[in-house]
Amino acid sequence: MILIVDSGSTKSDWIAVDSNGEKLLEKIRTKGLNPAILSEKKLKKIIKSNEDLKHNRHIVSHVYFYGAGCGTENPRLLLKGVLQEIFTNAHIEVNEDTLAAVYSTINHPKEAAVVCILGTGSNCSYFDGEVLHQRVNSLGYTLMDDASGNYYGKQLIRDYYFNKMPEHIKVAFGSKYNLESDFIKYNLYKLPNPNAYLANFAEFMFLNKESEYIINLIKTGIRLFSTNMIMQFEEEIKTVPVHFAGSIAYFYQKEIKEVSEEMGFKVGNFERRPIEGLVSFHTKNI
Repeated sequence: MILIVDSGSTKSDWIAVDSNGEKLLEKIRTKGLNPAILSEKKLKKIIKSNEDLKHNRHIVSHVYFYGAGCGTENPRLLLKGVLQEIFTNAHIEVNEDTLAAVYSTINHPKEAAVVCILGTGSNCSYFDGEVLHQRVNSLGYTLMDDASGNYYGKQLIRDYYFNKMPEHIKVAFGSKYNLESDFIKYNLYKLPNPNAYLANFAEFMFLNKESEYIINLIKTGIRLFSTNMIMQFEEEIKTVPVHFAGSIAYFYQKEIKEVSEEMGFKVGNFERRPIEGLVSFHTKNI
């Protein structure tokens, strides 16, 4: 049994296949497994709480894990150790989530492209056809993650409290969420995964996309992301497409394309959930 995992900070999708790519179990979903945020104990608890994973752990031969928080060595090694302890007979590979986005969006295995993730978090890399290049190490949701779900959640809450929302939007936002200050602070500073908590508010943008305020909010975030992340690869984007993965990117394709025209890069493919494309890639390359 081969396990292929695509994990954000909010949720992790697991697919179990055989060496021919045939699915052995229904898709498994657990909470997100971000080793830059969660402790070893918490990571183990999330994985072991799923009965399918627990029951089949000794027959798993390979685990290919792609996740948020796995772009630096210490968190990656932490998660690899957790997976090795649980799936004792398996070959384990842990990679950053950007590499999953690459394999699921490029048109052929050697295609060069700039690949972006806009989901709970955000990131951007250049794939030269063989090697992934990143010019800025992510410092996570507190300092970076422009145009991500948690970025937009933060902006919505700030605009609500600073009275920068149109009145009808403010009323709608206040009626949909618990915006009491103590409740917000408890979720941000006392509970795990504050980035995922913030990202939950991003749904409000999709539900109110006809608002000029919301459209401007979306495009402001995309411009910021493009300036800080995509334009790191100013020379590369002259000749290669910019692909996007993640739910924020998928639902705001129109706004991304409009910003791309403003800033002079060519938009390529959009993939909401990278995991499906990973199955084909790995079963061909075991």
